[in-house]
Amino acid sequence: MRENKLRGIWKSGGAVINGWLGIPSAAAAENMAQAGWDSLTCDLQHGLVDYQAAVGMLQAISTTATVPLARVPWLEPGIIMKLLDAGAYGIVCPMVNTRADCERFVGACRYAPQGYRSFGPVRAAWYAGADYWKHANTTVITMAMIETKQALENLDEILSVPGLDSIYVGPADLSLSLIGAPVIPAVDPVVVKAIEAIVAAAKRHKVFAGIHCVSTAHAKQMIALGYQFVTLLSDNALLNAAAKSAVAEMRQNEPGPAKSSGPY
Repeated sequence: MRENKLRGIWKSGGAVINGWLGIPSAAAAENMAQAGWDSLTCDLQHGLVDYQAAVGMLQAISTTATVPLARVPWLEPGIIMKLLDAGAYGIVCPMVNTRADCERFVGACRYAPQGYRSFGPVRAAWYAGADYWKHANTTVITMAMIETKQALENLDEILSVPGLDSIYVGPADLSLSLIGAPVIPAVDPVVVKAIEAIVAAAKRHKVFAGIHCVSTAHAKQMIALGYQFVTLLSDNALLNAAAKSAVAEMRQNEPGPAKSSGPY
């Protein structure tokens, strides 16, 4: 079976540099994949991507060495299994708030006896190899999103679920839940403390922690804090920022601020 390079990066103590795909286009995904990301995540939650578009995007990513991941719209086993069958090598699941949520999520990603994933890998076997079914449980990455006050209260219980490989902080929702405003990067002491507590707890449980970032400086700060999976904005946000900067430079004869209108 094809190796999941993210596990090797984590094992060596490194941090994964992840890109984010919200544009429903195989061509755009192929273009992003040429940048050399460690992984690319097709976003079916807040991106404009549906399942059929995601299949083409996963195929496009597979033309490179970049690891294909997907964020599902919700904790719903059917879409999790379909995206794994389509060749996603990891699933990011939003709003995992309790141990029961996490157990249900992990179970959907694992074949029996570790879970209840139905067998039928289709494209996953083309991408990974005929022996996919033998090694999928130890290759596919499970990444539960921690993004609410409730999840923080249940953090140790969530992190202790067998088969959970990693967690992913949704900083906008976490900030919204804690202080009533989606502020990224975090500046409020309550949210900053939560982000620090999450990565510390993950390390105690030997679970890898990831977070969505709005700049390279922000990502480097999070890596220094102990996060080992950092996302840099998204294809939409990067395109938006580059376009604004180019137009501003032409009109003002000076570089414009390369700032997007949001993280997605």
